[in-house]
Amino acid sequence: MKALVKTAPGPGLELCDVPEPTMGIDDVRIRVRRTGICGTDLHIASWDPWAARTIKPPLIVGHEFVGEVLEIGSNVHDLQPGDVVSGEGHVVCGRCRHCRAGRYNLCANTVGLGVNRDGAFAEQVVLPVTNVWHHWPGIDEEVAAIFDPFGNAVHTALSFPVLGEDVLVVGAGPIGLMAAAVARHAGARFVVASEPNAFRRELALRMGATHIVDPTKEPLGDVQRRLGMVEGFDVVLEMSGNPAALRDALANMAHGGSMAILGIPTDEIPIDVGTVVFNQLTLRGIYGREMFETWYKMAVMLQSGLDISPVITHRFSYRDHEAAFAAARSGDSGKVIMSWVD
Repeated sequence: MKALVKTAPGPGLELCDVPEPTMGIDDVRIRVRRTGICGTDLHIASWDPWAARTIKPPLIVGHEFVGEVLEIGSNVHDLQPGDVVSGEGHVVCGRCRHCRAGRYNLCANTVGLGVNRDGAFAEQVVLPVTNVWHHWPGIDEEVAAIFDPFGNAVHTALSFPVLGEDVLVVGAGPIGLMAAAVARHAGARFVVASEPNAFRRELALRMGATHIVDPTKEPLGDVQRRLGMVEGFDVVLEMSGNPAALRDALANMAHGGSMAILGIPTDEIPIDVGTVVFNQLTLRGIYGREMFETWYKMAVMLQSGLDISPVITHRFSYRDHEAAFAAARSGDSGKVIMSWVD
């Protein structure tokens, strides 16, 4: 089969012919139809310090996908060939304290699809049945391909109650854009997207942000006054990993406010803990999705009218993977989709 492979340490990915993946009695073989490019994939392709520490070539990359079931193991009873599915990319151990308590997203022994095991940028992928999500009827196939990052957005945006609240989204990358849509759909009053990239600011408005701000030109305090806010933002969704942006958001939160942090910084970020203490702020780190409660919420919100399709801005064949990765890396894009069907 064809697959996009990190064949050796160093920049770049290669489109290779590789053997079809093997499977066991608890596994599902999936014919991949469409995949989404994630920031993690960009890190692996560029071979930055994180990738050099983490990735052990050769490795098939990619973890955002939709496909159809080709084959099921003998222990699999709730899926059939032809079912349209995606997969939770965190394969957990099932034995640790958190797994036994049903808190799979907290498993310390997680193995990442396309990071620690062969991934989905291929014509086929194999996953344990416990990681396979059977899509509900009516879900758009391209949207189904990005359920993984959509789940990051939902997990982050719904970490704290947003109904009637004023929400600041820091960083309007693809996940920040989807988080803005989720917060608005869930009843936030103001959803302000702070983003220096003009393309993504305009896309944030299409995704449901009520207001946008270029943080290089307008202070957040001025935004609050312009909107008639009395104290500060009730909920902050930190998607940027940018030290200055995070500290600026902390300084513009309401007393008792909450911040969900998904953005990953490249270095440590010093903050004023006194602000956190005296303003009684709550900071919560977010990683992945709650399995599979977040997936259920995603499907329900789409069923009830949430539209995240504008976040998909570019489409390529897997044969044009270099152009697809360039579009994703440019910044003037939302989600970039690659098709694996001719």
